[in-house]
Amino acid sequence: MPAGSLKERVSFAVRNEQDDGYGNTVAGWVEQFQDAAEYTHLRGGESVIAARLENRHPQIIRVRSSSRTRRVTADWRITDARAGAEFAVKDVTASTDGKWIDFLCERGVVP
Repeated sequence: MPAGSLKERVSFAVRNEQDDGYGNTVAGWVEQFQDAAEYTHLRGGESVIAARLENRHPQIIRVRSSSRTRRVTADWRITDARAGAEFAVKDVTASTDGKWIDFLCERGVVP
């Protein structure tokens, strides 16, 4: 895949939980980095159609493999830096050549 197809910009965030001093836990998302990405919208298949009926949108977000992107796990969140759409990471798959990482994500669900 040529690098020119990485036309989107996404940010990666990890959940941060802190004590508010009164015994309660306050959680928020802390952006770790941004990177160029490519979106692949999933089509067909019963699970994809069922997800769309439930207002969830599954898709693959592909980025270059780097020390930063290899740290991302299924408990992170990806945000479209331009449109603000948030994606819950469901699965992380590295390519066999080690150049790319594919994130199976869903928009419309809370990570």
